[in-house]
Amino acid sequence: MHGKILVIDAIATNRIMLRVKLEASHYEVMQANSIGAAMTAVAESVPDMIMCADMLPDGNPRRLLARLRKAGLQGKVPVIVMAASGAPLDRQSLFEAGVEDVLDRPIDDVLLLARTRSVLRAYASASEWTLRDDTSRALGLAEPSAKFGPRQQVCILAEPDIRIDELRDTIAPLMSAHVAACAPYQGIYSDVGGVPDAFVLPVNRDKAANMLGLLATLRSHAVTRHSAIVILQMDTDPRLGAQMLDMGANDLMAFDRVPAELASRLETLMTRKRMSDALRDTLRSGVEAAVTDPLTGLHNRRYAMPYLSRIADRAKKSKKPFAVMVADMDHFKQINDTHGHAAGDAVLIETARRLHENLRSVDLVARIGGEEFLIVMPGAGLCNARKAAQRLCRMIRDTPFEIPGLGTQVLTATISIGLTVCDPDQKNTHTLPMTAEAMLDRADKALYGAKAEGRDRVTLLRPAA
Repeated sequence: MHGKILVIDAIATNRIMLRVKLEASHYEVMQANSIGAAMTAVAESVPDMIMCADMLPDGNPRRLLARLRKAGLQGKVPVIVMAASGAPLDRQSLFEAGVEDVLDRPIDDVLLLARTRSVLRAYASASEWTLRDDTSRALGLAEPSAKFGPRQQVCILAEPDIRIDELRDTIAPLMSAHVAACAPYQGIYSDVGGVPDAFVLPVNRDKAANMLGLLATLRSHAVTRHSAIVILQMDTDPRLGAQMLDMGANDLMAFDRVPAELASRLETLMTRKRMSDALRDTLRSGVEAAVTDPLTGLHNRRYAMPYLSRIADRAKKSKKPFAVMVADMDHFKQINDTHGHAAGDAVLIETARRLHENLRSVDLVARIGGEEFLIVMPGAGLCNARKAAQRLCRMIRDTPFEIPGLGTQVLTATISIGLTVCDPDQKNTHTLPMTAEAMLDRADKALYGAKAEGRDRVTLLRPAA
């Protein structure tokens, strides 16, 4: 099943017809003939969406929203109102109360299903981001994002023959966002103060092909992929509207609706975008913090070990070699004891910089301990890996460290490196474990050898003959 939908309508025929259409598209359908019956059903099983008639025996959609709010479900379950043709209805108050959309009966089947898919897709995406954010916070990987940011931007994109200045001037006073208007494709790099948070696309049937292309561009372009898109249909064309919703438009409405309705829809969409942007930023920052050493800026052990596992798996399939090194600062405790921990931190930061800058871009350098670094070199055989390790030792030894606070005094330091290489073409290598833990253990043992032999050197752990 694609989702669970609760249909609320006092007329049994309406419920049955809607159920048949939805079940034919593989939705699970719940039914209720009143708000009271609906809340009983919701208590037993929360639906993914509610389709509600505009009039019910015990109230109207606003009363339903109030009951959902009391149950803690407002904003979690979208509500679409199905309005009887010609019925007096305060659409604006419904949108302000939190209704997702108002569809006038008779409702075109294709458009109904496209709108259903669009709404469920949007709410599923928001739910997923929220779940990830909650998980990150539980793990301590994310901090709350700022509630307020720069003023949001709306851009109306239309063909030259469509007069949009009046529309812009009408909705601008109703919006918290800045509203601009420009020709198609200019909006991707508009001059309204950044990438627009929302686009409004007036569409007529004659220029439909151009606007379909524009919609596809907006959804595929990296800078506008997450922007909200509202389609204003100048001609009634349910098939075209359904197509644009399935291509990624967030909302669809008739061009001749009151401007306040468009403003309400845009405000709702931009609020969601602000929240999803904040969640993405929070998760991105949390993930970066979780896998980055805060002192040196290198990756940490949490990132390095899965990376090493992937390199080992790839080497098994490609039959290409890779090298693993563990590098450890020599007598590092003496630096801390003599010059203080600030000097020790400065040495670690500079060492990390030198290691990173003197290896290939494909190589990994990670800090996996206090003064211990892991280096992984994909595709490197024994000869190249040994030369690289010796170069790193020489570069640390021959270049003194300038430490802030010590005046003209500089420090010298050395580094020891344990090296192991996995080469599928090398004799007996295929008999050794190639897991990340095994490779790290072999490099560690080689490091112990370098320390025992006098430090400031590279020691190789060779496969047994």
